[in-house]
Amino acid sequence: MHLVHEYFKRIAPVPPDAWQVLEPLFVLTELPKGTYFARAGEVAHSLGVLESGLLRAFYSSATGVEYNKHFFQAPTLFGAYASLVTGQPSQIQLQALTDSRAWVVRYADLEALLPAWPALEHLARRWAELLYVQKEEREIEIVLLGAEQRYQLLRQRHPDLEQLVPQYHIASYLGITPTQLSRVRRALVRPR
Repeated sequence: MHLVHEYFKRIAPVPPDAWQVLEPLFVLTELPKGTYFARAGEVAHSLGVLESGLLRAFYSSATGVEYNKHFFQAPTLFGAYASLVTGQPSQIQLQALTDSRAWVVRYADLEALLPAWPALEHLARRWAELLYVQKEEREIEIVLLGAEQRYQLLRQRHPDLEQLVPQYHIASYLGITPTQLSRVRRALVRPR
């Protein structure tokens, strides 16, 4: 739980009295490799703070093609946000790519605390703002940067990712084919 507390403190200050009411809501949960935390078509009820491991958020087309949207590496908050906020079935799926551990909280329990605890309301708002910034940055990268630049950014943000997941997951995240990813990787190791 110490990791969760430290992670939240980096987002916004959490006074000790607010932490005392928040902490008991979290349950340590094992997510073995391949486990789904959220599935498309189901309403999400929980979110988590990843303590260890790696998750991916992805969409599937009607033909079964998967598009990786995001990789979550510890420590980070994760969940099917749109479903949590709207109460509608999720469009996104969250899957453990490695054996993972997370501190999980029911969204309704968390929401119930917010009116009485301004510090927690502030934490939730800051988290939403950070998500918005990440989403905007990702959209700009996809539109304005080439595959090589997107790949280099991914390597900076997740330096050990390539040792943890198959290349087709990375290619999907970058919006390119595995063959294109191989070309990008070769171009980076060739002297210019």
